[in-house]
Amino acid sequence: MNIPITKPYLGIEEETAAVEAIRSGWVSQGPRVKEFEERLAEYVGAKYAVATTSCTTALHAALVVSGIGSGDEVIVPSLSFIATANSVVYASARPVFADIDHETCNVTVETIEKVITPKTKAVMPVHQMGLPVDLDPIMDLCKKRNLVLIEDAACAIGSEYRGKKIGGHGNIACFSFHPRKVITTGEGGMITTDNPEIAERLRRFRHHGMSVPDVERHKSRKVVIEKYVEIGYNYRMTDIQAAIGIEQLKRLPFIIERRRQIAEVYNRELKNIKSIRVPEIPDCAFHNYQSYWIELLDSTPVSRDELMQKLLDKGIAARRGIMAIHMEECYKKCYVPLPETEQVTKNTILLPLYPAMTIEEQAYVIQCMRELRQ
Repeated sequence: MNIPITKPYLGIEEETAAVEAIRSGWVSQGPRVKEFEERLAEYVGAKYAVATTSCTTALHAALVVSGIGSGDEVIVPSLSFIATANSVVYASARPVFADIDHETCNVTVETIEKVITPKTKAVMPVHQMGLPVDLDPIMDLCKKRNLVLIEDAACAIGSEYRGKKIGGHGNIACFSFHPRKVITTGEGGMITTDNPEIAERLRRFRHHGMSVPDVERHKSRKVVIEKYVEIGYNYRMTDIQAAIGIEQLKRLPFIIERRRQIAEVYNRELKNIKSIRVPEIPDCAFHNYQSYWIELLDSTPVSRDELMQKLLDKGIAARRGIMAIHMEECYKKCYVPLPETEQVTKNTILLPLYPAMTIEEQAYVIQCMRELRQ
């Protein structure tokens, strides 16, 4: 077999929607972007949603419009894709790395409190691999300390914390629609918020700081001369992408249900292999299983990299677990010991999981794991 780590779940509906967008003549940011924003805001339970080119640009925009800049510190997990920390640097601020809870691979209020300084201005928890962080105590801490809270929800569309969808808790939250995420627009991101001023500034920021959106200018029966009221960026999503996103959002309930079914089979079939640990999900969290990870224990007969190679030799594409940003060359000046993060990044592997995965494909992955791990 040849089993990839993931596959986007796309069909004729997305193809048709993209073609219709192209034929409409409006292919840049336009009415379909607005519709996608409205549908996603309604889905997560937020008042506003603002589309961007990626989750990275969404995080950058969210930081800047929240007043984060030079001399400020933003607490982030090191156990995340490097874009989390990069977005802080783009805003001219300094990322400060917090350790994680080993069981969930997420930051906690305790790990955040350990690295707060007088320069701390914001906290950016990551719902890693789609598993929600324990938000309530972090929200309480930020309110008490007057800190900006921006959720890196790149992987967490459709996940829930205490019965409410991520993105709907009143904070700023940023999502990704990269092909490895739960739904995709090829590339793309979205910011949700309940704050009307933040939403308005985000719309300007993603459009060079322009005072009037293109759609309004084109609809107007009078000449409209736009103004540029602040420095912004070109972070606009296209209507072609949004057309795909609208169809993907319709598929989302099925996609999440299917991912959870596959994850449950993995949990059931792999938990008895003594040398690995399968995920344990807190009662407060509903997990979309954007990724499925296992941890190799000390009793493992092979290393992580050896196991990945053995699986690849059998046609199975596994991936290393989440990176530790503070151990990468470009962040070596920020290095501090983070023992839980360093152990998890060294010993975790992501296994294939995607909605179209067949029973035979998953059975083959499980069979190979049993053969290699016993």
